[in-house]
Amino acid sequence: MSGDDRRDSIADAGWFKARRLHRVLDLLNAEGGEARVVGGAVRNTLMGLGVGDVDIATTLHPAEVVERARKARIKAVPTGIDHGTVTLIVESVPFEVTTLRADVESHGRHATVAYGADWSVDAHRRDLTINGLYADRDGNVIDLVGGLTDIDSRTVRFIGDAATRIKEDYLRILRFFRFFAWYGDGRPDADGLRACARLKSGLADLSAERVWSELKRLLAAPDPSRALLWMRQSGVLSEILPESEKWGIDAVFGVIETGATLQWPADPLMRLMAIVPQDAERVDAMASRLRMSNSERKRLVQWAHQAAIDEGLADLALRRMLYRGDAQAVTDRIRLQLCARRKAAEQDDDALKAAAALSRLLKVAADWSAPSFPVTGGDLLKAGLSPGPDVGAAMNALEEAWIDSNFTLTRKELLERVAT
Repeated sequence: MSGDDRRDSIADAGWFKARRLHRVLDLLNAEGGEARVVGGAVRNTLMGLGVGDVDIATTLHPAEVVERARKARIKAVPTGIDHGTVTLIVESVPFEVTTLRADVESHGRHATVAYGADWSVDAHRRDLTINGLYADRDGNVIDLVGGLTDIDSRTVRFIGDAATRIKEDYLRILRFFRFFAWYGDGRPDADGLRACARLKSGLADLSAERVWSELKRLLAAPDPSRALLWMRQSGVLSEILPESEKWGIDAVFGVIETGATLQWPADPLMRLMAIVPQDAERVDAMASRLRMSNSERKRLVQWAHQAAIDEGLADLALRRMLYRGDAQAVTDRIRLQLCARRKAAEQDDDALKAAAALSRLLKVAADWSAPSFPVTGGDLLKAGLSPGPDVGAAMNALEEAWIDSNFTLTRKELLERVAT
């Protein structure tokens, strides 16, 4: 059965049965209009995965979508109306509705488009076959690009000629690897891989925000290691992350394996730490170049400054480190060391012992909640100390004593130590 006529059904999916979705589909399918669910919701349902946002494609122009929504008392937000997209909000749930489009001119970063009513043209302008599937009002899946076959084999493939799709928007190189990380099996599609390697220099023209957004989403996949390996071999990883070029990605395999075994949530930043050198200056420059958020940048730089953790560290010494330093950076360092030791333990009994010690330290760090030092400068002045250096010195001494007590000395006990 060809990709042009094969149909499956998603009619039994819980999200598809929702009344609010059918209210939107019925609105857009009335009076000569036609609307279909498109993209990720269809793909994920067919692959047995969870569904987040539900996107809809329609033959109606944006102005008509807005007008129909107004008459039906549905809130319409022109989230991307210049590109044919209107968001309809029903029962607080958004549905992104986009008019069918055809590419008129490509710029390598985005395409100039014209509205249309041809479903095949709209499907063939999309990036990957598994993203080019539609579902009609009854839940019938319509495949115009061979996406169903590729879903069956978990193949991530460009629609049509790979190089042509990439030249329309070079971000599609990163999307190819991101979708391979999430949905692909085996080796990446050979034609797509060759095209990505040949055209990777076009990534330099993309905005840093788009590059980091795609890379972060790739690193959030349950197991992005195979995608990273192929990105490295094709030269794509060095193109967007030159810091990794002479460093290697071997450490990331242990991070992913340990995370899966210990059921850690996927942590894109920790996976990034595993493939770049722990050099604060270079890490700071990388964060700046990729336009990371302030919190992301701070976490990476603090990790880069954090020294290795002594695997024989006593609990109190670790708590002192967590209190005096950056608790997140200390935790990140312990986790990465633990991942490395667990990987090495496959062939090294000493590494197994070290991993056990690091697991204990990680539990201490996980249970850590920074306490508040119970004494203030005002307390010392009331206790009879004169304003000036003596107050600061006394505060420091009392805080050290409090830390040495494992943070157990009370305010009353500490003030009893103040010499008047």
